[in-house]
Amino acid sequence: MATHSIPAPSTGWSSHALARAKADPAYGAFVLLWLGFIAIPLIMGLDKFFNVLTNWENYLAPWIENLSPFSAHGTMMAIGVVEVIAAIAMILRPRYAAWIVSLWLAGIVINLLTYSGFYDVALRDFGLMVAAIALGLLARGYTTPGFRKTHK
Repeated sequence: MATHSIPAPSTGWSSHALARAKADPAYGAFVLLWLGFIAIPLIMGLDKFFNVLTNWENYLAPWIENLSPFSAHGTMMAIGVVEVIAAIAMILRPRYAAWIVSLWLAGIVINLLTYSGFYDVALRDFGLMVAAIALGLLARGYTTPGFRKTHK
């Protein structure tokens, strides 16, 4: 008896994205990086308010704390707000947000390199910065330039 494979019915954009990712590995890499750079800044940014993952103030170089008009805790909360905004920007316009996130990560790397004892974390964040740059390059091929126009 012969068996036949019956394709599952399409359920919308997610099945289309999966099919496209199977056909175009670069698109799959774009989607994976895009989702990752939504999740990472969102989780890290929100955690700046709760310190569940770590006590973020421990990663703040003293010279940055001295430059900030806020306490170390206040500075980390402001950083959390920026990271949540970066996640929202990544949802809306990854073509541009990827470059902003890569610059933000460069700032984090500089902070960590100037604060002894966090060189391993600086190297990890450098890797994330390279991934954000790769997302920016891929986004040029999979997103449209400019901002969406609203129709009246």
